[in-house]
Amino acid sequence: MKRLLLALPLLAALSACEQLGIDDPVKLAAAKEAEGKAIGSACRHAMRAIEDCYTLNPKAQKAAVYAGWLDMDAYMRDNKLEGIVPVVPRPGAAKAKADEEEAAKPAEKPAEKAADKPADKARGH
Repeated sequence: MKRLLLALPLLAALSACEQLGIDDPVKLAAAKEAEGKAIGSACRHAMRAIEDCYTLNPKAQKAAVYAGWLDMDAYMRDNKLEGIVPVVPRPGAAKAKADEEEAAKPAEKPAEKAADKPADKARGH
């Protein structure tokens, strides 16, 4: 009888394997696919290209993302819905913009640099 009373809590704990983090591979695969479809749908609604969606979500299943993107595209076309302009810029967009601005600045001419050096020497620097 004592063994049964000791084994009962152990059996109850092991029966809830999902709560311990042990998931069924089939359920895990279905959850990943559903998440990928949701990501693809959200990307299409945010008027992002499918390539941008892949770049922003590298861990998502590409096939599921594409399926979600296509489903949302068809839904939006059928219901004549407009997309929402994304507020969050793509990662690296700020760096690319800074690089463009840096490239647009006029370069310092070598003649100006040479003119500065003799003046410094004349001052004794």
